Amino acid sequence: MIWLEFALVGLLAGFSAGYLGIGGGLVLVPALTWIFLGDEATRDLAVHLAVATSLATMLLTSLSSVVAHQRRGGIDWRVVGHLAPGLLLGAVLGAVLADRLSTPALGRVFGAYALLAGLQLLIGAAPRGERALPGPVPGTAIGSVFGAISSLVGIGGGSLTVPWFLWHGMRAQRAVATAAACGYPIAVAGTATFVWLGRDAGTPGEALGYVYGPAFLGIVVDSVIAAPLGAAAVHRSPPHVVRKVFGAMLIAVAIRMWV
Repeated sequence: MIWLEFALVGLLAGFSAGYLGIGGGLVLVPALTWIFLGDEATRDLAVHLAVATSLATMLLTSLSSVVAHQRRGGIDWRVVGHLAPGLLLGAVLGAVLADRLSTPALGRVFGAYALLAGLQLLIGAAPRGERALPGPVPGTAIGSVFGAISSLVGIGGGSLTVPWFLWHGMRAQRAVATAAACGYPIAVAGTATFVWLGRDAGTPGEALGYVYGPAFLGIVVDSVIAAPLGAAAVHRSPPHVVRKVFGAMLIAVAIRMWV
């Protein structure tokens, strides 16, 4: 039964990553947290395992989404290159901070982020502008902030980068595609750091550091299948209604994580 739960979570997370451009972590982290809380072997480190495993699955789901968007020529690789060094550095710092937080504290941090992301989606106030995107040096600084927050809460960073790209006048579909590419360095650096830091954390035998193997395997196949479907859908339809529904769900998730 638990493998079925992982598979269903993976389908939803993969589709949301490709379609909404907000990263599957906003689905995976709360879902995995609740699953891990129900198992005595994973209960004490439930949120840490959820955050790290969420990032690990993005090694494949993010890559799948990137390939799908690139086939449509939607990614601005120049912007990705400017942000990438900061995204890598920030992801390491975010994982280190997460390792130092207690499970309840990390859960509340995720809850606060989910609340803000949910309000942004629900209100639907998409920032628009014509500001020039920063060059390599300021891009590295901004990328480090995005990477740190994303790694801390186990997301690909799309809920940060997409609004930021829109604020700089990037077309919505291109913003989603470029955000997907920005999520990959976060997944790589964050996962590697969580694996290293979790070696002596008392994690279950099925875990590699903080990455829980059975959850990773159960999720990745379905999420990799679903991510291109979401990427294809976003190029064919305006996902306004889905964004509002998902925003309301995130607010409920935020309240649940705090409780």
